[in-house]
Amino acid sequence: QVELVESGGELVQGGGSLRLSCTASGRTFSGSTMGWFRQAAGKEREFVAVITWTDTYGTTNTYYADSVKGRFTISRDNAKNTVYLRMNSLKPEDTAVYYCAAACSLLGGNPLSCNYWGQGTQVTVSS
Repeated sequence: QVELVESGGELVQGGGSLRLSCTASGRTFSGSTMGWFRQAAGKEREFVAVITWTDTYGTTNTYYADSVKGRFTISRDNAKNTVYLRMNSLKPEDTAVYYCAAACSLLGGNPLSCNYWGQGTQVTVSS
């Protein structure tokens, strides 16, 4: 059974930083695109960032929503079956439940769908 478990969400002051982690179990995702999404209260879930599989040269590609470009960084550690989201210069509008996803399909850097989802971790940014 595949499971994605997020951690790292907490209350932080505006301008602060957090690192979210998502560890997968049940199968390896080294050959899979993984990503982060978020859902603020009363809003639809939105794309944050994705990272593609690691190719034979050790290269991955990353894509970000415009709202987080330059502030957030997605990375992965295939040995740990884990994907990370480093969030800097946090703003109150970044407050949301952050979800990890795996086995995502992409079109031009935009995720179309993901087969596996975590339960989410709450990030709250105070002003």
